[in-house]
Amino acid sequence: MPRIDIAEHPGVGLDGLPRPTEDRVVVAADTVVVLDGATEMREGLPSGGWYSRLLAERIGDRLRANAGEDLGTLLAESIAHVAAEQDLTPRRAPSSTVAMLRWTPEHVEALVLADSPVVAFTPDGPDVVHDDRLDRLRAAGALRTRAEVDRLRNSEGGFWVAEAVPEAASHALRRRWPRAGVDAAVLATDGVSVGVDTYGVFDWPGVLRLSRSAGAEAVLDAVRRAEADDPECRRWPRSKRHDDQALVVIDFAADQATIRDEP
Repeated sequence: MPRIDIAEHPGVGLDGLPRPTEDRVVVAADTVVVLDGATEMREGLPSGGWYSRLLAERIGDRLRANAGEDLGTLLAESIAHVAAEQDLTPRRAPSSTVAMLRWTPEHVEALVLADSPVVAFTPDGPDVVHDDRLDRLRAAGALRTRAEVDRLRNSEGGFWVAEAVPEAASHALRRRWPRAGVDAAVLATDGVSVGVDTYGVFDWPGVLRLSRSAGAEAVLDAVRRAEADDPECRRWPRSKRHDDQALVVIDFAADQATIRDEP
């Protein structure tokens, strides 16, 4: 088994006050899933954390009952189950990002839906599976109003996210690598990846080095220190001083070292 290191920190709400994390981590025998419930600002809807918790529970149930099920099928069926059970309406329901990683003796595969990346460390360097559709829409000024966001959520030409549309799973990004060529992999919510993409605290190889030397918790702490140095959110404009953070580091090199050390 590879070594798995998990670290999580709750962030704050839009009001700046502490509140429970809306990130979720699911770990099965050969699969890890990370979800980030979207902050919900529409009146009358449950929180993104409520939705990510239910979706994580359903994904965990399916992983235990259907080992080896295709990741896209597993996600689509899990979205459909939660939507039906909770009577959710497409484009009028809370949502969550999804990042999945599964490994077999032959392959490592990833699925990414919305902006929680998966990074595989290969001989050619870090291979980042990042869904940038939201970023591109924001850059184009296409998400200025709530009505625009609702119209573009889970629609062609828009962005795709786990919500109440099972079809969203078929629009996830997929990647597969030979197991022997993956030294390690990380799954992160954007409260962690912002340290690479926006703050420049480290690059992805730096994330792996720090997590190996000091643990995944140290990566989260480094991001929080950067944010603490920008308390007014002026250097890096953001809606919350601290977002929720979840990071999972899967070290396949440790697995190989164990195999080599066996008599």
